[in-house]
Amino acid sequence: LEQGLEQGLEQGIRRGEARLLERQLRLRFGELPEWVTARLAEAPEADLARWAERILQATDLAAVFA
Repeated sequence: LEQGLEQGLEQGIRRGEARLLERQLRLRFGELPEWVTARLAEAPEADLARWAERILQATDLAAVFA
């Protein structure tokens, strides 16, 4: 039971990070193509963190996800 709760918490945190990054990407680059939303939905937490840092200097979506 405890392990299930921990996994659920981790999954919830990851989903929240993905939603925040999606909002930031929309504000910066406008409407997002399907491939971006798909990558965000499937990405592990480490990728989300890396992309969140890249958005600060990226000039386009390709630079964020390179």
